[in-house]
Amino acid sequence: RGGDFSIGQTVNAPRLLRASDVALLAAMNIPVVPVFRRPVVALISTGDELVMPGGTPGPDQIIASNTFGLKAMLEEFGAEVRILPIAKDNEPSLKMAFSLARDVDLVVTIGGASVGDHDLVAKVSADLGMERSFYKVAMRPGKPLMAGRMGKTAMVGLPGNPVSAMVCGHIFLRPMIQNMLGLQPGVEPLQTATLTHELAANGPREHYMRATVAAGKVTVSPAQDSSLLTVLADANALLILPPNAPAQRPGEPLQYLSI
Repeated sequence: RGGDFSIGQTVNAPRLLRASDVALLAAMNIPVVPVFRRPVVALISTGDELVMPGGTPGPDQIIASNTFGLKAMLEEFGAEVRILPIAKDNEPSLKMAFSLARDVDLVVTIGGASVGDHDLVAKVSADLGMERSFYKVAMRPGKPLMAGRMGKTAMVGLPGNPVSAMVCGHIFLRPMIQNMLGLQPGVEPLQTATLTHELAANGPREHYMRATVAAGKVTVSPAQDSSLLTVLADANALLILPPNAPAQRPGEPLQYLSI
């Protein structure tokens, strides 16, 4: 008696309950635990060019990949995710998609957040009462990002390029989900690794570069186009170059975010 835990001992909150935590609570004879519910997130992909996986894309069409990558990511973060029908490039279709997301905690639109003729997310969401907090961030990839509120619902408009959307998911959506779960929000702590090769100087935006880290050394992929999901799938880190960073030499210690 008392060899493992004692009367009055607590399992401190806030914390994400792991399997071992659940086992300990059961052993303590605690049958009910107060928890935050999983936040409900609605994903709305936009664009006439999108076809669901399993379909046959026509001329100038592509498979909708962002929605499913973000669903897997956000569920890993602790959210309950609903995939809504693809919104076409017209206002009635986009308004219909928003109407299906009225009872959620966070609406995430994918694509349509730029300033082209078919980028209607900003206009339609504003017509529906969205109070915009900011539009565009000085990062690469992911510049055309928008965020705000629609009543009690938070909203984030992600860029449509697949890698841009996924990178913004790590940087912006993860802290939001953490906050909704009652956890301390914040970007994952940065780590440091030694660069294995030369790296060109950076431009005016913070650059999140797909990279591979092994044994304390980081290698950046030579291909960084934001459409290349194969490069993202092979990466286990995002190397972070500050704005206007000078050229880097092999052996330089640089910060990265594990993914």
